[in-house]
Amino acid sequence: MDDGNQTLVTEFFFMGLTDHFQHQVVLFVIFLLVYLATFLGNLGMITLIRIDSRLHTPMYFFLSHLSFVDVCSSSAISPKMLTDVFVEKKVISFFGCAAQLWFFSQFVVTECFLLASMAYDRYIAICKPLLYTLIMSQQVCVQLVVGPYTVGLISAITHTTFAFRLPYCGPQIINHFFCDLLPVLSLACADTQVNKFLLFILAGALGVLSGTIILISYIYIIVAILKIHSADGRRKAFSTCSSHLTAVSILYGTLFFIYVRPTSGFSLDINKVVSVFYTAVIPMLNPLIYSLRNKEVKDSFRRIFERKKSLMRR
Repeated sequence: MDDGNQTLVTEFFFMGLTDHFQHQVVLFVIFLLVYLATFLGNLGMITLIRIDSRLHTPMYFFLSHLSFVDVCSSSAISPKMLTDVFVEKKVISFFGCAAQLWFFSQFVVTECFLLASMAYDRYIAICKPLLYTLIMSQQVCVQLVVGPYTVGLISAITHTTFAFRLPYCGPQIINHFFCDLLPVLSLACADTQVNKFLLFILAGALGVLSGTIILISYIYIIVAILKIHSADGRRKAFSTCSSHLTAVSILYGTLFFIYVRPTSGFSLDINKVVSVFYTAVIPMLNPLIYSLRNKEVKDSFRRIFERKKSLMRR
């Protein structure tokens, strides 16, 4: 295209999920309830961990950061999506789109490596219980949290910088409900093969790295559990990992489906549907998974409710 005929894009428009009013009402109610459950559930988990001294352990330190990341990643997408449901022109500025992509990429990658840190924590707890407090010191826990945020920041800087240095001269319609990388790249007026290759390599490398840490940790965990002679002991050991393993399976399965597939099988419409799951549903599921399947969290809830009941009776 001739550079003289190019008009630089200053804003984008989302296609959204549907144009039917009845469907929009249903989606708005569902997404609003999901976002409120996500926000309140994760905020409640952070508050519970903070006020209950029995939960001041490395595992729950990581879980509080996982809840914080879930709130942030959901808040980068859901408020804008909700305000756009009934709007005919779902507009976002060029820099607003870049910011949304930046923050969402940051928190998704951070979550992957936080789950890896949590897997390492479970490995130490089950395979080296006598050395647990020595190995998982406060300094190590801080490093295992700062690391994921740093990797997420580097990934977000890389993808956002490379994507928004490209020329965008129209069309301006993003076939999505938020500024995800592949739908944005499809609007560029330049060859995006380098960007897609970078996405495939970087997402694959980060996914494989964090996934390998989780996989190796669980291989050692499974071997250690199988060495436990009593069935009750094996059940208790596995129950400490079941919540984390569930969260890992859901998140990694969804992300690999979208970002690590070869682009030849790429469909924006299919990705929109799957994206709803990992942008809205997964952040809501995590506090449910860790509360309903975790005895310590349920006991903590019970203690707080009993304390409130006793205070109300006075």
